[in-house]
Amino acid sequence: MSWVIAGTWRMALEGVSKGAHMLATGASAGDAVTEAVRAVEDYPLYKSVGLGGLPNGACQVELDGAFMDGDTLDFGAVAAVKDVKNPVSLARRLSTERFNCFLVGAGAEDFARVELFEMCNMLTERAKRAFEIRSRKVRESNLSPYDGHDTVGVVALDSSGSMACATSTSGLFMKRPGRVGDSPLCGSGLYADSRFGAAVATGLGEEIMKGVLSYETVRSMGEGLDPDSASRRSLKSFIDRRIQAGRRVGAISILCCSRDGRVGVATNVEFSFVIARRDSPAKVYLVSPDGDGVKIQEAPVEWLEAYERRIKLPPEEVF
Repeated sequence: MSWVIAGTWRMALEGVSKGAHMLATGASAGDAVTEAVRAVEDYPLYKSVGLGGLPNGACQVELDGAFMDGDTLDFGAVAAVKDVKNPVSLARRLSTERFNCFLVGAGAEDFARVELFEMCNMLTERAKRAFEIRSRKVRESNLSPYDGHDTVGVVALDSSGSMACATSTSGLFMKRPGRVGDSPLCGSGLYADSRFGAAVATGLGEEIMKGVLSYETVRSMGEGLDPDSASRRSLKSFIDRRIQAGRRVGAISILCCSRDGRVGVATNVEFSFVIARRDSPAKVYLVSPDGDGVKIQEAPVEWLEAYERRIKLPPEEVF
């Protein structure tokens, strides 16, 4: 069976490339998604995940992460954790527990120390400066503080037919301390069942968790829909329901993979994702809404070069 691995946003490129190499040499889907997400967590210039993640309203970096095994439905997650270098690895460790598989805050941090996970201060000087700049602009211009909620989510199918998925994020910029979004919630930020497929979501967590969109997408694939149709039906049904209730709908994107290796995407905003297969190296694709569907194109060199320049800008030019 052919393998495939895909991740949300351009920031997943290096991690997906690493995961692809692992899958090509016989690694499991679980190992591949974990290492792909770790690569994003470890890079301090990816400001919405891991080291250098965007601080909460108290200028603390609180992180959420989760892992799910599609063969067993084993699931592990952490939320609102500080100083844990790789939340995704801690989440995967928790997925092996029959009880206590989802830990938050100090409890998760204590468990990480007992289990000898690497701990470090995740608040970089760059992230602290971004907080200071944004705080001043919020006060001076009466802006909404919330921004920067891009989650890295990765799905994979290995050569044995097993599937897995994982997520990691620092959540909303300047969120209330203790706030948790969709990313670590089973069925919302991620879901995997190797019989049908796997899905991850990114965007405004308060919206995504209301629709349990990752589970709905996998369930639809289980009913026979292809990945594109499954993800787009889930998203459209949820948006229609919210609009009928008189509510605004925030940014939502869904990335999914079926058990036969097809990848689908749905979004109501401009979005990017990365995919690698046995016969194709990791590539970045750009997606934009187009009626009830989407437009997808491979990211041009100019876009990729502009991205590289943008993430290296000083905080003064970004925030």
